[in-house]
Parts: sequence; C-alpha cells; structure tokens
Amino acid sequence: MARVRDVEIDEVPEQVRPIYQRFSEEYGPFLNQVKVFAHRPPALEHIMGLLLDLSDEALLEKRYLEIALVVVSKLNQCTYCVAHHAPRLTEHGLSAETVSNILEPDCPGLDEVDRLVRDYAVQVTEKPQFMRDAIFEELGKHFNEEEIVELTLRTALCGFFNRFNDALMIGMEDGVIEDMLSAGGKIEDLPEHEADAAE
Repeated sequence: MARVRDVEIDEVPEQVRPIYQRFSEEYGPFLNQVKVFAHRPPALEHIMGLLLDLSDEALLEKRYLEIALVVVSKLNQCTYCVAHHAPRLTEHGLSAETVSNILEPDCPGLDEVDRLVRDYAVQVTEKPQFMRDAIFEELGKHFNEEEIVELTLRTALCGFFNRFNDALMIGMEDGVIEDMLSAGGKIEDLPEHEADAAE
C-alpha cells in the first residue's frame, strides 16, 4: 500500500475521469499509480494525459521507448517501473537475458540502434551536462528531431516517475511481478516487502 490513500475514480472531478479510466485500462497495469496521482487532478490530467497523447501518436518506435524506460528505471533502481516495462521489452523482441543485462556494455541481443538508445538514456540520466555533440550526430542518423525530443522527454520523465513511485511506495498491481519474473527479473531484485509477497 502506498504512503497515501488510494483515490477512487468517483472522487476526482468529472473532467479528469476519462483520463483516469483510460490510463488505468489501456496504458498498462498502472491502476495503483493512477490512484495516487488522483490526489492532484491537474497532475493526473496533464501528466497521464500527455502519456496517452504520446502513445496515441506513436511517433517513437515502442522498442526504443521501452529500452530507454527500462535503462533509466534500472539505473534508479525503481522496481515498480522495471517490473512494468521489462515485459514490454520482451514483447518487442528482446530476450529475458538481454533485458536482465541491458546495462552491461557488451549486452547480448542489442543491435547498434538499441545500444545507442541505451547509451543515450544512461547519459541523460547520469550526466546530461557532460554530453557531447557526437551522440546527437549518431542519433540523427536514425531519428528525426521530433523523435530525439520525445526520446529525451520520455527518458527524463521516467526519472521523475521512478522517484515519485519510490518516494510514495506505490505497490505492484496483481500479476505485474509474475510478468517481470517471466521477462528475466529476479526475486532478489525486488524490495523486501514485494519479494516477501512474491514468494
């Protein structure tokens, strides 16, 4: 259970209920997160709404988006986000071994563009002030400027979600841990309270 109470859909203003419902039903198994965001309807409307709009446009290929999200979440040790996004990576063609070892320099199963996205996500997360133009020149060979902006936005926003989820101890929804384990995650990677519940 999170450090704040769950807010149910009938407690939020009517204009944000469609976003609450759609995000919890269509975007993925993020109901526990929505119930916490719902304490602040403007955040629910604009942050969850933004993610839904970006998903509808599908500008950035999902494989690259999920690589970035898993990399950032592993760097920040956000089990909630790793558990939710690692299975999506296996759906987009990466093996459980690749997902598990994605931060390793010589990770098997990543092609040239996958590695570029991974390395970019690491730099955005760990040392954006020291980034060099060379990585943008490489990105420009595979992505247009809109895609680079969105990749940067989603990478940075993922760091926000990692901190938000961990600070408020948002719990896993039913079935998420099982999906993570089938995608190569390990019980020892879970926080103690989640590992105990999973065993």
